[in-house]
Amino acid sequence: FRVLDAQIKLLPGPELPIVSLDDRSFAQLEIPVRRVFITENEVNFLAFPPVSGAIAIFGSGYGWEALARAQWLMQCPIYYWGDIDTHGFAILNQLRTRFAHVTSLLMDRTTLMAHQALWGEEPDPVTHDLPRLTAAERALFDELRDNRIRKGLRLEQERVGFHWVTAAVQAVEATATPNGNENL
Repeated sequence: FRVLDAQIKLLPGPELPIVSLDDRSFAQLEIPVRRVFITENEVNFLAFPPVSGAIAIFGSGYGWEALARAQWLMQCPIYYWGDIDTHGFAILNQLRTRFAHVTSLLMDRTTLMAHQALWGEEPDPVTHDLPRLTAAERALFDELRDNRIRKGLRLEQERVGFHWVTAAVQAVEATATPNGNENL
């Protein structure tokens, strides 16, 4: 994970450290975070903008057993940013089996359509239903799965403009109430 707020002091040294821990140690962390961002792309993880009271986790795909023990994650909002493709939504769906309160970030039709020049192709799309998606997420997943926009459409998260990322993060920060809780 990576600390996104210089006020969170975990270790002596760099202000915004990148920390690697085993799952047991991560589960026992006691750090003052108000929100967590999970991203699937290492470049996005490393470039994620500063956010007050937050950390970023490099998710690297399917499988959330390493985070499942961290009960403290149940106490703060989690934002997941994956590719806009069927696998990105399947990973989000799987993450919600552990943390039902996860909110997707930049995985919407507006973001997809604004980046049309950067679309790629998903070679092996997911075709089964994903019951843990919101109505808007499910509608976009269905459009992708059913090839309604274009066959095999995907937008990899690292292709999303950085100004879109900073605007999305600012919107998340704007949802915080005076006591530091999210107003979702």
